[in-house]
Amino acid sequence: MSQSSGQSSELPLKTLEAAVQLTELAMENSRRIVDLHLETARALLDDSLKSAKALAEATDPQAQFALRTQFVQDTARRVSDAARRMGEIGSEAQAEFTRTLGQQMTGAGSELMEAFQKMMAVSNIPGGAANPAAGVQQAFDATRKAFEEMTRVSTAAFANYTNPGKGK
Repeated sequence: MSQSSGQSSELPLKTLEAAVQLTELAMENSRRIVDLHLETARALLDDSLKSAKALAEATDPQAQFALRTQFVQDTARRVSDAARRMGEIGSEAQAEFTRTLGQQMTGAGSELMEAFQKMMAVSNIPGGAANPAAGVQQAFDATRKAFEEMTRVSTAAFANYTNPGKGK
């Protein structure tokens, strides 16, 4: 029994470690997004100042119109690039979260199954312990496979959402 309780006490520790890893991942991706916002804001401010200076120096209305048009196009391009990069950060983060959670679920499932098999091996269940253990093993395997398939489908769907047309 003490071996079983020792193993079961490792599960919360591993869950805590996974939670810390996911928190660190979330914080890193938040930092990347904040950095992207700051970089974009600085670039837009620089562009605005350059545009204002150029507009002040332009005397011809057609030149002013051309400068304004160019400024709007440059701003739209910068904002579009920032949105694309934010989508990439989100997609990378989603993939990393999914990978980490999948590893956690697979590891925890294996550990729970091992603990269950050990418990069944030492118990005196009439008819043997193999049948209940095999049934639980099949349930764990089916759950793991379903999670892996759900992860694969959701990752593909998210990738198609953030990058339409690339997966075709």
